[in-house]
Amino acid sequence: MDVQVGKQSLQFQKAPYILSSASIVGKKEGEGPLGNCFDVVGDDDKFGQNTWEEAESTLQKEAFGMAVGKAELKKEDIRYLFSGDLLGQNIATSFGLMDYQVPLFGLYGACSTCGEALSLGAMCVAGGYADYVVSMTSSHFASAEKQFRFPLEYANQRPLSATWTVTGSGAYVLGTRRSKARITGITTGKIMDYGVKDSMNMGAAMAPAAADTICSNFRDFHRTPEDYDKIITGDLGTVGQEILIDLLKHEGYDISGVHTDCGIEIYDPKKQGTGAGGSGCGCSAVTLAAHFLPQVEKGKLGRILFVPTGALLSTVSFNEGKSVPGIAHAVVIEHAG
Repeated sequence: MDVQVGKQSLQFQKAPYILSSASIVGKKEGEGPLGNCFDVVGDDDKFGQNTWEEAESTLQKEAFGMAVGKAELKKEDIRYLFSGDLLGQNIATSFGLMDYQVPLFGLYGACSTCGEALSLGAMCVAGGYADYVVSMTSSHFASAEKQFRFPLEYANQRPLSATWTVTGSGAYVLGTRRSKARITGITTGKIMDYGVKDSMNMGAAMAPAAADTICSNFRDFHRTPEDYDKIITGDLGTVGQEILIDLLKHEGYDISGVHTDCGIEIYDPKKQGTGAGGSGCGCSAVTLAAHFLPQVEKGKLGRILFVPTGALLSTVSFNEGKSVPGIAHAVVIEHAG
């Protein structure tokens, strides 16, 4: 039975385990600091397909199969699938996963989708509604640029505050079978809008949501930053990180000693020209799977707070002059010795 904690959190009495994970990325991600950690690095960012959108679907298809195979399961063993992406109507997910014929919950949380998928998957397993589920997501630099910004052929100049959408897909098998890592709690985020309208500064748009969710986690669980070995946001980059740390200091919390960001970890901005860092649904998904989760499984990190962040905009809202609200979902992951 799950216990409601505070206003926004759940603490799982039967904490679901993370049985396996898979990470597949593009060429640029493979050239970054974490290149040797990913399961698969593609030589061609179209992954043998004709379009960027088909390439992103292929990322999801392959990540699902790899994660399930690592867990020594078959697709028929998976009760539910939780997944989403950045594209309109989640087409990367639907076209990528339909051949598996696993019951699907299609999700949209922008770049926070990995946190949303892990949260709902964990609730499902902890509640006894499934023995095994897969939580996953994806993004692709070219498909995201095509939809949200400019055609690549336009060759526009990117401001230093801009982040680089990660080409990648991360998948996780959650279940009741014991493993070295488990999800012990979640804090579901609220939509936060500070009036930011610059679609090239996602860090500034999303940082308030991350701050609000992290504060709620501390209050709901009666914890401090020192209770976590790492607090890992998903997509803030260097600009958003500075804003986040400042916002939390105003609330009485100093996370500067334990905070890192997947968007900062995945690229070398000086060598790779990635501006403020990485973003996209795939950013947090592949960085957790390839870099942080193995450290939890080995006991090097005893407890982490994983907080993917999302900017809730669309081409419609942007063209109508709307601001860019943000949301962040926190997942507590602990070593299970």
